[in-house]
Amino acid sequence: MPDAASHLPFFYGSISRSEAEEYLKLAGMSDGLFLLRQCLRSLGGYVLSMVHNLQFYHYPIERQLNGTYAIAGGKAHCGPEELCEFYSKDADGLCCTLRKPCNRPSGVALQPGVFDSMRDNMVREYIRQTWKLEGDALEQAIISQAPQVEKLIATTAHEKMPWYHSNISREEAERRLYSGAQPDGKFLLRERKENGTYALSLVYGKTVYHYRIDQDKSGKYSIPEGTKFDTLWQLVEYLKLKPDGLIYFLKESCHNPNMPAGELTLKGRTSCEHQTSGHVTDPWSCSPVEGPGKSRLLPMDTSVYESPYSDPEELKDKKLFLKRDHLMIDEVELGSGNFGCVRKGVYKMRKKQIDVAIKVLKSNNEKAVKDEMMKEAQIMHQLDNPYIVRMIGVCEAESLMLVMEMASGGPLNKFLSSKREEIPVSNVVELMHQVSIGMKYLEEKNFVHRDLAARNVLLVNQHYAKISDFGLSKALAADDSYYKARTAGKWPLKWYAPECILYHKFSSKSDVWSYGVTMWEAFTYGQKPYKKMKGPEVISFIEQGKRMECPADCPAEMYKLMQQCWTYKWEDRPGFAAVETIIRSYYYSIAAKIEKGPEETEEDKAKAACP
Repeated sequence: MPDAASHLPFFYGSISRSEAEEYLKLAGMSDGLFLLRQCLRSLGGYVLSMVHNLQFYHYPIERQLNGTYAIAGGKAHCGPEELCEFYSKDADGLCCTLRKPCNRPSGVALQPGVFDSMRDNMVREYIRQTWKLEGDALEQAIISQAPQVEKLIATTAHEKMPWYHSNISREEAERRLYSGAQPDGKFLLRERKENGTYALSLVYGKTVYHYRIDQDKSGKYSIPEGTKFDTLWQLVEYLKLKPDGLIYFLKESCHNPNMPAGELTLKGRTSCEHQTSGHVTDPWSCSPVEGPGKSRLLPMDTSVYESPYSDPEELKDKKLFLKRDHLMIDEVELGSGNFGCVRKGVYKMRKKQIDVAIKVLKSNNEKAVKDEMMKEAQIMHQLDNPYIVRMIGVCEAESLMLVMEMASGGPLNKFLSSKREEIPVSNVVELMHQVSIGMKYLEEKNFVHRDLAARNVLLVNQHYAKISDFGLSKALAADDSYYKARTAGKWPLKWYAPECILYHKFSSKSDVWSYGVTMWEAFTYGQKPYKKMKGPEVISFIEQGKRMECPADCPAEMYKLMQQCWTYKWEDRPGFAAVETIIRSYYYSIAAKIEKGPEETEEDKAKAACP
């Protein structure tokens, strides 16, 4: 029973929204560019992903009870191909007409959905047992009855999953979850005593949380106030991608000890479970170095991509000053400095709890330091971008505390220096492209960072970077192009442009110079710039027209961009809009190689390196 869209060259099968957007980016982002993918929420449905004015649009296509397909509010069509053909002639409510199919690149296979791998066997077995058929009669019955049987099978498919524990008590669920390792995200699904209702039990911070699963009048399942799904296994697969109201996303199945050996299980591409002997061995949620065929957690799939206040209900409570009783502080210390230390914590919002990093000021610090921290908080609280560490707020209690998004991977320079042999150059390009997106956002907002460096780029995971540390940042007036400091402070001179050092002038263009130095740090895998030179020596070096050399294995295109960032006259230097375009173009040109194994990537590095 092939998928109704499997013959279409622009159908990708079961890929995520973020993967669809990556394919559209690679194909050029022209207006009307489109592809088709499976819908996780609606059984038998699709999603039409397309581009208009460099923006992405995603339209769910539902399969109706009569077997036709329709976009909500649109006309019904007998199949996905006919639907796409219609919208290529008439936008009928879409952002524009479908103009160019984004066909699957050569070598990219159709991705099976989590149910596809078991559907055929389950339908065949159901028809065989129900009508006691064999041979040709069975094959004919499968052809005629499959569409009707498929939904029935799908609604009971969860019973075949390793995470389904049937009718057990809350206490037994906790006993099973506490048995063995207890990583965050370990989960099981169970039937509740109330007839026909279910519960999801989840481990987070060594505590088990229980969530009721509601079923509405139309039969759709959801966590209260969450996204609705046709089946329980679709709900579970979606919650592996994003928490959607849970305290943490689903990560590792707690296997049902009573499931017979050899029972069918789902291993969907949406899951990030890499297990050895039943335990998650990978601290990154997905393998730090992906070989061919391994999935990875994209920025869009993480809990810190979207703003914590993206939900209008949460936005009602968005204030700079936070209540102390909503903040749980862990003893785990993530770092320290002259100001105090950074601790791990959890902040309780209206509908959810989020992991946070808490910058705790030493109680004996003078007023000037406190004022500096408050300025940093006020600046950061105005910023909202996926590639910038967001400020949740300030808490004044036993100490002054800045509460920020968690980026547990640590500083970029330390990460790269510790994993030099494991991280391909393409991964470094990916991270530096994300930094350029964040800096382009600051440029648009007329903010000057003044301390951009690899130490101030924090990682959420190996493929997701966020800019942090806004202690020196300045918001410029609408008609100002630069900020002039009255006096020189304890400045990071090796990252500063000539006009900063000589004239104390700071602008987005001086941040571009710092970005070039940050690029050099990244492509040297965390080396310190200008070796052992002192500040005055660095100034003399630059004044003589000299620049740092191309790092080993650094692509020539990337070193050329560094040199552009190090243009002496600030007015001749590119802005971040241009920088982001250049690195994006190069990143997309090599994106197809990102998934290659280490040996292949090393060969690519040698070919693309500076002469």
